[in-house]
Amino acid sequence: MKKFLIVGLGNPGAEYVNTRHNIGFKVVDFLANESQADFQTVKLGSVAEVKIKGRTLILLKPNTYMNLSGKAVKYWLEKEKIPIENLLVITDDLNLPFGTIRLKAKGSDGGHNGLKSIQAVLQNTNYPRFRFGISDEFKKGQQVDYVLGEWSEGEKKVLPERLQVSADAVKSFALSGLNNTMNQYNGK
Repeated sequence: MKKFLIVGLGNPGAEYVNTRHNIGFKVVDFLANESQADFQTVKLGSVAEVKIKGRTLILLKPNTYMNLSGKAVKYWLEKEKIPIENLLVITDDLNLPFGTIRLKAKGSDGGHNGLKSIQAVLQNTNYPRFRFGISDEFKKGQQVDYVLGEWSEGEKKVLPERLQVSADAVKSFALSGLNNTMNQYNGK
């Protein structure tokens, strides 16, 4: 059975639950809820397992805080013996319009602390990532407040549909591969 590690990046703690920076957690929560899978608190995070058509998706929410995410990712890749090409890291992205999805096979950390940590620990930038646009509707110097801020009312209305599309894209990644998924979902 093919295994995938689907990592939703975010920060643990009630105060971060509905923040833009925690969209990675929201996407894996949505996937788990769809399959009635429960997260268990385990070493370096919370994990749920979802099975789809002969594939096993290990959903991980690191509890290490964003800037130490790499430690949890490396541990779970090794523990579950998952090859790096079957890793998918879900992050927020300021450079994309709200709700826009962009999957890539590799790339830089783009200034994202979670990706910076993963890159440093894995010593590698060649792993698939899934960026969820949170737009850049903030004034100069307000980036941290914006990223750690809650969704606007308008965003909250659209979020359920965007989470469904995101969940579908993750399942496509596991079932159809990265290239097919990029062709179908990028920019949507």
